[in-house]
Amino acid sequence: MDDTYFMKQALNEAREAARRGEVPVGAVVVCRDRIIARGHNLTEMLVDVTAHAEMQAITAAASSLGGKYLTDCTLYVTVEPCVMCAGAIGWSQLGRLVYGAPDEKRGYRRYAPQALHPKTEVVSGVMQEECAALMKQFFQARR
Repeated sequence: MDDTYFMKQALNEAREAARRGEVPVGAVVVCRDRIIARGHNLTEMLVDVTAHAEMQAITAAASSLGGKYLTDCTLYVTVEPCVMCAGAIGWSQLGRLVYGAPDEKRGYRRYAPQALHPKTEVVSGVMQEECAALMKQFFQARR
């Protein structure tokens, strides 16, 4: 299994978010080649601006492992994390972050490029076109 396989799983989560009327961002956390947590945006359903896909997945992963640090884990997310999510990724000491589409308007790289833990490896652009297309379709349909 590789980054593409796990990003496809995150895309499935994003599609579920879109089906529920949420902004289509999905995430999975992988530890030792096994998905231990899944998440997608739930901000509308929970009426909670912090209920981003990454936050849902990080919380579930910490619960699954029984600890708050995710040093041996990889988070796959369809869109570049925002500053809030990057902070949570940093605090969880996530070992690796893999994301699909960049977020030029709200992504952490623009506002807080140092938010992640210094040892977190970052890979961007995995299935970028598919991830971006899902977001574009969602927002076009809402206009």
